[in-house]
Amino acid sequence: MALRSIRVDGDEILRKESKPVDKFDRRLEMLIEDMWDTMYDANGIGLAAVQVGVLKQVIVIDTGEEDEQLVLINPEIIAMEGNICEAEGCLSIPGKSGYVNRPETVTVRALDENGKPYTRTGTGLLARCMCHEIDHLHGILYTDKTVDAPEGEKD
Repeated sequence: MALRSIRVDGDEILRKESKPVDKFDRRLEMLIEDMWDTMYDANGIGLAAVQVGVLKQVIVIDTGEEDEQLVLINPEIIAMEGNICEAEGCLSIPGKSGYVNRPETVTVRALDENGKPYTRTGTGLLARCMCHEIDHLHGILYTDKTVDAPEGEKD
């Protein structure tokens, strides 16, 4: 459909709380289509609506793995397990990365693009991506959570 501008660190909207989606209409459908196009064009694996200037609880994710292309609307983390510290980047903070502790496994309850509720458990990269994007919905950037590199990964 259309590419949207990705908001970058320093833009106040990235620090705002996104609102739940309550209307599943053509506007939402167009937003999701635009988010897919924008994310793929930027070589990303996840994008929250706030990153394109829309304060709605909408996320698209595609880790590149089979069955890991998701639309999460009004997502809520309902379970977490384990911990892993790995490097993350963000389309809203281009050219930078940092280490963040995230759960190894996450279960999320959300609505799909048609408003149908579902639950999804992700591990590894998918879990990290779900947490990262859900943080965006609450005005949190990965840089708020960075830690020192784990032993053996320091320069």
